[in-house]
Amino acid sequence: MANLKEVRNRIASVTSTQQITKAMKMVSAAKLKRATNAIVQLRPYANKLKDLLANLSASLEDGASPYLQQREPVRVLIVVVSSNRGLAGAFNANVIKTANNLIAEKYSEQLRAGNVSIVAIGKKSQEYYQRRKYNVIGNNNDLYLDLNFANASKITEEIMQGFVDGKFDRVELVYNHFKNAAVQFLIAEQLLPVPKTEKKEVADDSKNVQVDYILEPSKEEIVEQLIPKNIKIQLYRAVLDSNASEHGARMTAMDKATDNAGDLLKALKLSYNQARQAAITTELTEIVSGAAALGG
Repeated sequence: MANLKEVRNRIASVTSTQQITKAMKMVSAAKLKRATNAIVQLRPYANKLKDLLANLSASLEDGASPYLQQREPVRVLIVVVSSNRGLAGAFNANVIKTANNLIAEKYSEQLRAGNVSIVAIGKKSQEYYQRRKYNVIGNNNDLYLDLNFANASKITEEIMQGFVDGKFDRVELVYNHFKNAAVQFLIAEQLLPVPKTEKKEVADDSKNVQVDYILEPSKEEIVEQLIPKNIKIQLYRAVLDSNASEHGARMTAMDKATDNAGDLLKALKLSYNQARQAAITTELTEIVSGAAALGG
């Protein structure tokens, strides 16, 4: 009977866990819808602004903007976008692993010299790098409590000012790019100095047409305004991408946890029925044996 009691307790515990994971999945699904709407609305604008700026800045000198200055990356800043909470599968572990791989592959010398700093957006990355004695700048965990462009811009402005002042020679951004609830891509890209690309040629039927723009008042003045705005938009887009990815990863993780709990419940119920049947058989055998002894 002790075995039956133990199995009953485990069934009750797993049932409770299954109910919790179902509830968390529903909550994540609701949050995912709002987060998806936010990133889907921003992404076309952010991508077009980035392409436009890359096209314009390709013909500018480094001195045209302090954010275009190419310097030897002696001091490096890595912006790692994670989440504040766990229970999202490998979401946080993967983004931290990607950041660590980036440091090991490109900035191992700077790390040994103590010239790698971290800006962590999200409690999980903040705690990880603080425990390992990295130079973690600031605390940005409250951003997710009120996620908007103004609050994200405050973080970006501090990063931009650090680059202009020479505290950092290069700024890299690591985050999860949201595709759908089940798929997120890890992205590591350079935020500062703003990468410049050559002008692209776009195919128009059988002709190649060079992308160009008519600018007023001047290219330099427009780029001077666009570059800071673009940097802020790109970091804000990365945080929105990561936010949507987090809820998608958590919804997927809770769905799998619910299924696993269901499989465990089936196994426990089978074990309980077998134990119950064995107990009943034992009791019947004892009754029959006692009756036979009395009759004898």
